Formats: sequence, structure tokens, C-alpha cells
Amino acid sequence: MTYVKYARHLVAGAAAVAVIAVAGSASAEDDVRLRLNWMYYGSHAGFALGKDSGVYDDAGIDLDIRSGNGSSSAHRLVANGDSDFAYGSCGAMVSLASQGAPLVSVAVIDAMGTEAIIVRPDSGVNSIDDLKGKTLLTTANAGVNTFFPIVLANAGLSEDDVNLTNVPDGALVSSYLQGSGGAVGILGGLDDKPAEIRANGGDDPVTFPYSDYGVNQVGYCISTHTDTVAENPDLVKRFVDATIKSYAAAEADPNAAVNAMADIVGGTMAEDEGKEQARAVLDVTLGVLYSNANADKQLGLNVASDWADMVGLMKEYNDLDPDADPAGFYTNDFVN
Repeated sequence: MTYVKYARHLVAGAAAVAVIAVAGSASAEDDVRLRLNWMYYGSHAGFALGKDSGVYDDAGIDLDIRSGNGSSSAHRLVANGDSDFAYGSCGAMVSLASQGAPLVSVAVIDAMGTEAIIVRPDSGVNSIDDLKGKTLLTTANAGVNTFFPIVLANAGLSEDDVNLTNVPDGALVSSYLQGSGGAVGILGGLDDKPAEIRANGGDDPVTFPYSDYGVNQVGYCISTHTDTVAENPDLVKRFVDATIKSYAAAEADPNAAVNAMADIVGGTMAEDEGKEQARAVLDVTLGVLYSNANADKQLGLNVASDWADMVGLMKEYNDLDPDADPAGFYTNDFVN
């Protein structure tokens, strides 16, 4: 993991300078593009609140929030220079970084994973064993795909036992409700998908959380390019600080965060039903801001033991380099 370690080495001294420089540099606005994992949903409300209330402006950042097409896609857009930061699955980021993508996590938002197998209550699937021979829907770039093979293995199933079909993210819930292609369910997050299913007239789904099948993972992190860490640590520091302040504000006043997102997005998200759905999703995200191992409840912290657990699973089940150092995938140099 030398491509990450060289950046961590350079930033060791630069981070201290960044703390001193931040007050002076914040007066000049830096254009920053944040790439989300999907289109706006409740989990993103903290970013919206920070933008809408001026937290990022106060940090000298003119924030451009862009929707995405899956966690892997979001992280790739950072790696190729299209975006400055991404919010996406930590597991997806590790997969890309282990293949040479110049990425590193500079903060964690969803400290625990909410990924699950989500099935229709009329599907006849009452246990994970009932999935044998069935079809599930997912999206090609979704981070939820990373640990699905581990869930199957720990449940005594193989990847050949379940048919996995890709559909566009925008069609995932509608395809689920229609049972497209004979599918009985989807792979998705418990933070957003059950609320979206209910909002579209579906009944409460049957869920099989990955965490029930031995998957202890770090949920969603803020990634950036290792060159950004090495060459512009002041910007990284200001962005991380503003993001942590924004999510702390969302934690204190979730409705304000939902209203901020409604202001930015408009449309159905600004209607009462849209706000109610967004609040339900945000509540799940706010419930996983701190992992059990984060004893001091420090928002944004990359917890070493959590990363070690996740990387260990990926080494065992996802063919990750057995010599990969968990600490090489993240840095806490920018988290107060």
C-alpha cells in the first residue's frame, strides 16, 4: 500500500501547518466537488445542511454536490480527478485502492454498515436458506455487492445458489415491487430502501442484515485522492471539519437537515411525503454515526479495529491482498 503510505508520510508535517493556515485561507473560496453514491436521499442531508446553512462557505469552500451512480463509481470519479471528494461504501473504496486506485478515507460518516438482503413479504422467503435458486436485483456499481459473497458463505450458500441481476438504480425499487424477472428481492441499504419501498406503496419487507452473517464493516466514508492529501492538506482539513460540523448539526436538528435538502433538491423531496421519507432514512444514518468500538463517540473517526475487521473479511472472502495493511486505507490526520 505504498501509494497511500507516501501521502500519509507527507501529511504528517503538513497537517499541523494546515491547522494554522486554515483561518487565513478560509477567506478565499475553493471550488470543491463532492460526489455522492446515488441521487440525493436522507443520508445525504448533513451535506445539504452544511451547504444551505453556510458551514462550507465559512470554511472557504464553494461546495458543488453531485449525484452518483453507485459507490464504486463515485470513488472512481475521485481517483480520475473528476471530483475532489466522494461519499461511498468503504468496502468499495478498499477494493479499488487495493487495485492501485490512489484513494484514502479521510473521515467516516456511517460508521457501521446498513447493508442487507431485502425481500418482498409475499415472496415465500422466510430465511436466507429460502433464497436458494431465487433471483435478487442489484446495481452494478453498488457497494452492497462487495460483501454479498461473504454473507452467502457464512449462511452456507454459494454464489451459484442465487441469481443476481443488475438493473439501473432508479429502477431498483420499482423492479422489486413488480417482481421483474421473477426477482424476490434486492440488495440494498436498510437506511434508504425500506423507506423508499413504503413510499411507493409496498409493504414492509423481510430483511436479512449483513451484520447478522458475520459482516462487521465500516459503512460509508469520505474518500479523496492521495495527491490531494499530499499537496493540499489544508483543503482536506477544512472539508473534513465542515462535514463533521454539518453532520453534528444534523444530529442535533434532523428536521433542519431534511428541510435544507428539500431547499436544494426541490420537487417531490420538498413535499411532506418526501420529507417524511427523507427523515426516516436520515434517522437510520444518524443511528450508525458511531460504531461500538468508537468509545469516545468521535464523529468522523476511522476506528482502527473496525477497519481491521473489514479488511480481514475481504482478505478471507474477497481475494484482497493478504499483505494489505488496514491502516493504509485511511488516515485520521484530519479528524479533530
